[in-house]
Amino acid sequence: MYRGLPTARGPIADALLQAGLLLDFAVRTANAVFLTVGRARFNVAEFLRQATFLASVTTLPALLVTIPLGVVVALNVGSLAGQLGAQGYGGAVVAFVIVGQAAPLICALMISGVGGSAMCADLGARKIRDEVDALEVMGIPVVERLVVPRVVAAMVVNALLACIVLLVGIATTFLFQVLVLGDAPGAFLRTLTQFSRVPDFVVALLKAAVFAVLAALVSCFKGLTAKGGPGGVATAVNEAVVISFILVFVANAVITELYPVLVPAKGEY
Repeated sequence: MYRGLPTARGPIADALLQAGLLLDFAVRTANAVFLTVGRARFNVAEFLRQATFLASVTTLPALLVTIPLGVVVALNVGSLAGQLGAQGYGGAVVAFVIVGQAAPLICALMISGVGGSAMCADLGARKIRDEVDALEVMGIPVVERLVVPRVVAAMVVNALLACIVLLVGIATTFLFQVLVLGDAPGAFLRTLTQFSRVPDFVVALLKAAVFAVLAALVSCFKGLTAKGGPGGVATAVNEAVVISFILVFVANAVITELYPVLVPAKGEY
């Protein structure tokens, strides 16, 4: 099944071919998820192993990115709000920037650049060592055995990571504006609750889960179709990271545009 990608003439034809194969791979993976769960064949041990690994390699980098981002947001907001006489609206900016965009995108970059590259390299190494072909010869479904646990683990870990990033990002911005800039904590919290709703946090977690699924699917696909030895695996990892980033930003734009249509803001009918 995974003999490598067929060749196509020209970059456009190759891009369309890979897009079609990736879509087919995504459909087969979704079908395998339902089959493994419905027939109680889900590999729990592999899921826990992958989830532990992804959490260990993405949590600290995500926090190291979130903390300075929160400081930068608070500093710029405080400076601009001071000029406009609207010092109490820092919470509103946090609601729009941290909750709406920054938190899920940080998690997506971590799961794509760190976790996804590791998944792609692992599966690519198995591919060039003929381990994947050996599983197929033994009649073991490769997608159910190798892909499904990684996709589910990435989705779960990224959603939980988004919760941590949201908490740290909001707390960092709040503490910086209150302790360093001297803003009133009550005003910050009041505008935060006014301009952020429960659906906003739910959509942030949904974004993180969707981004993780996209990154995991691309990484597994490129890993299982790697060819050409170690150099081919390295190329597959680079391509997986780039494609994941592109799909994440496209998905983010689509979800961001659909959200106000499906969930109108307060006061709209």
